[in-house]
Amino acid sequence: MRPLLMRRAILTVLAVVVLATYVLALRKAAAEEGNVPFSYDVYAAVLQKYVNDRGLVHYRGLKSDSTSLDAFTVTLETLDPKIYDQWTDKEKSAFWLNAYNALTLKAIVTHYPIQPTFLASLRFPKNSIRQIPGVWDQLRFGVMGRQLTLDDIEHEILRKQFNEPRIHVALVCAAMGCPPLRNEPYTGTKLEAQLGDQTHRFLHNPLKCRIDRQGKRVYLSAIFKWFGADFIKTYAADGKFGGYSGAEGAVLNFLSPHLGEDERRYLVTGTYNIDYLDYDWSLNEQTEG
Repeated sequence: MRPLLMRRAILTVLAVVVLATYVLALRKAAAEEGNVPFSYDVYAAVLQKYVNDRGLVHYRGLKSDSTSLDAFTVTLETLDPKIYDQWTDKEKSAFWLNAYNALTLKAIVTHYPIQPTFLASLRFPKNSIRQIPGVWDQLRFGVMGRQLTLDDIEHEILRKQFNEPRIHVALVCAAMGCPPLRNEPYTGTKLEAQLGDQTHRFLHNPLKCRIDRQGKRVYLSAIFKWFGADFIKTYAADGKFGGYSGAEGAVLNFLSPHLGEDERRYLVTGTYNIDYLDYDWSLNEQTEG
């Protein structure tokens, strides 16, 4: 490595260590005073700087200035589980949503610019997260002293430990087909409002959900095909949407209150097929220039 590059690398590492140490010191002080909320200030600054109002990420900029993101991932790794155990379910859910989204950013930045392979490119865009081998089930990240994959966080923790199907409009796997990435962290006190807003934004995007009465089609994001069963416990339709499976009825019951009155009536009384939209796996990246 050339001396200049080596010096820059050393300075970057030192900056991460200093910032992470500062954040950890603040957290320790809060814990000693009996006030143990987890600080998302560093992560919030990253989101504010590199995520726009459409939920798109300036990955090139984040790659060149990843110190704060790296520092936040250190705090995820070193959080004391005893502190976590004192939190409410909403605070815990917010933590894991932020962890998943932040570590996904970390995975993209580490591999940016994404290097496509011939075989993956036969199915997915060249800039897709799906070009990164093992991104969900092999790459491991430190969280509270454990080594977890993104799949672990989504499927083993969020989906199994919390009855909150709206996580599916909040988790962002760095694809355009995903929900928009918020440019603020999730927090326990704001989680209900944040998930409500995410639901509204997602369902009012015609690329994710739309009703074609003339064609007698209801088009839904593939997310509702993959995870429809997660909505049954909370949004079971109890026969309200006859002719559809339990998962389909629960999804329709979930989205119905977020639509206009005519659309709600059509979902209950109309005759239509449910079609799932092709998922856009291209990178959720801001276009430059």
